[in-house]
Amino acid sequence: MKTHTPVEEKILSPRTNGLAFLLLNTLAIILSIAAMVIAFVLLVPSPVMVILIVVTMLYAFLVGPLLYIGLKIVKPNEAIVLTLFGRYMGTIKEEGFYWVHPFATAVCPVSASDFSPSSGKTELKRDLSKSSGNITVQLPKRKISLKATTLNNDKQKVNDALGNPIIIGVVVVWRVVNTAFAVFNVENYIEYLSIQCDAALRNVVRHYPYDSDDDENSLRGSSSEVAQKLSEELQQRVLPAGLEVMEARITHLSYAPEIAAAMLQRQQATAIIAARQKIVEGAVGMVEMALTQLNDNDLVTLDEERKANMVSNLLVVLCGNRDVQPIVNSGSLY
Repeated sequence: MKTHTPVEEKILSPRTNGLAFLLLNTLAIILSIAAMVIAFVLLVPSPVMVILIVVTMLYAFLVGPLLYIGLKIVKPNEAIVLTLFGRYMGTIKEEGFYWVHPFATAVCPVSASDFSPSSGKTELKRDLSKSSGNITVQLPKRKISLKATTLNNDKQKVNDALGNPIIIGVVVVWRVVNTAFAVFNVENYIEYLSIQCDAALRNVVRHYPYDSDDDENSLRGSSSEVAQKLSEELQQRVLPAGLEVMEARITHLSYAPEIAAAMLQRQQATAIIAARQKIVEGAVGMVEMALTQLNDNDLVTLDEERKANMVSNLLVVLCGNRDVQPIVNSGSLY
């Protein structure tokens, strides 16, 4: 069984200056036309003259214009992947104006229908119930962009470590580092990155709960750790496509609508319990401080029953969630 061999990237450094070739080829076409006109004017019937006319006509109207096809312009942070009769010829990454073989074809795996000039970043719009979507990306035609690009997938529903459905969205900053892998190893490297991003996100999220009591080791409390693991796993997945993941961050995190209300009540209950605990701890400390100061200063001598009554009243005042109405006791305690 024949195994698939990845195409190794070859960097081309064309020595033919495009501007110089443009001027020389244009001059040659003009001279060919002039020679052809002179041959027609002279009308000297000889084999040499006939050959000269045929050669000049071929160069002026066929070979010369055909050679213009080999002119290539490479802008900064762009690359052109060239193939010659089906074979990988090499990649031009150095900016400039060059002339290459006129039959060399520039290859770009992203078709014209996949990208639109109306957007300045890569956006994959995908419905949560479907496995594929439409890609909107701005890339030069027949050229590979080497710039840092943003992939912003739509929010998707996944399950956390506790099995709770959550809605999460991520943004990935990436770029192409190996043009041969991006063109020849995968069908469409942008769609490949998007699908692998979804898979990596699901695999990372399932190891973390949405939140925890101490807010550590959770999606909400450990966002930096989650982003780091997501970047590392996604980088391993996109290596066959010749891509580099520069950064991956969570942009949206929330419970799914079907459990959002119940989880909100749980969070509110947890917050209320935590607040009550703080209030009780503070109230007990204040009561203890009051009894200690009363005993130390010998202001009032209280027996155990009066202390219990005083503690009860103070706790009611300090722990109540409403304003206390004072009651003056004009009689005896007994």
